Amino acid sequence: MDPLRAQQLAAELEVDMMADMYNRMTQACHRKCVPPHYKDAELSKGESVCLDRCVAKYLEVHERMGKKLTELSLQDEELLKRMQQGTGTT
Repeated sequence: MDPLRAQQLAAELEVDMMADMYNRMTQACHRKCVPPHYKDAELSKGESVCLDRCVAKYLEVHERMGKKLTELSLQDEELLKRMQQGTGTT
């Protein structure tokens, strides 16, 4: 595959993953913080605070997981390289 096409596919995948994360976060925080039957047109202070905290926690966990997965992926790549060097294959 040509490197430019691979880069485009990676960018598209990243956009899709971010959109999916946003949709999941929106649904989860709405379900947790906003009652199913609205009383007012505006969010209450409690609902706003709940949503703010929920989004902050969701994004923090998402960032931590991303860092950990990157770390594990790098470790796997390094292990694979060492195994290939040990067997003399490239």
